[in-house]
Amino acid sequence: MRLTILGCSGSIPGPNTAASGYLVESEGFVLGVDLGNGTLAQLQALRDPFDVDALVLSHLHPDHCADMSALTVLRRYHPDPPFDPRRHRLPVHAPAEAPTRLANAFAADDAERDVTDLSDVYEFHPLLTGSRTIGPFEVSAFPMDHPTEAFGLRVSCGGRTLAYTGDTGPCAALDELSAGVDLLLAEASWTDGPERPAGVHLSGTQAGELARRAAAHRLVLTHVAPWTDAAAVLAEARAAFGDAAELAVQGRVYDV
Repeated sequence: MRLTILGCSGSIPGPNTAASGYLVESEGFVLGVDLGNGTLAQLQALRDPFDVDALVLSHLHPDHCADMSALTVLRRYHPDPPFDPRRHRLPVHAPAEAPTRLANAFAADDAERDVTDLSDVYEFHPLLTGSRTIGPFEVSAFPMDHPTEAFGLRVSCGGRTLAYTGDTGPCAALDELSAGVDLLLAEASWTDGPERPAGVHLSGTQAGELARRAAAHRLVLTHVAPWTDAAAVLAEARAAFGDAAELAVQGRVYDV
């Protein structure tokens, strides 16, 4: 499998850095994971967005799905697409409210909202706890601890596995999600401290401790907010896990 970082800024886009978005590829199949603010621009810099065969949204906060509106414009109005997007709708695996929430984000006013339906270009599938097959991948979704319905994703293919926490505070499901993975893509939005609210995000220390418990081979820290000291987050993670921890970098590619 190959993982590409489209964006890795937490909560909002950062300077010259998009919010959360990733590509996972194997056997010629391209799986998009999240599509936050600015990620469609990064995707176009790397390849044709029509190359994406399916998309999974971990949750519906804008920094993980805002560019779905722009992708809708591209799929509806591109003058020369490589195929008819209405005959070959993009499968979107997302929390159950995604069709409504994404239509609301796309519509400009109440009148348009009343008639907006994105199912002309998307084939929505409710993301539920458990496993499903998407292309060559087995994708398992685990409920996370976040203010809205949110999932961590475990993606396996060809004997290799990566786990993506999405957004979450510490919770028991993280250990099952991450156990023995080749690469753990873990959010680490802030440094550790007692003042941090529960049930929102992980610190560098918590991400490193998770990777250590899971016996993960590699830890890649993502979703570091622009106002957070990324070097401090990385230092925390390495103190708990070791030098196999690194910060995600936009555009970087990892062979899993």
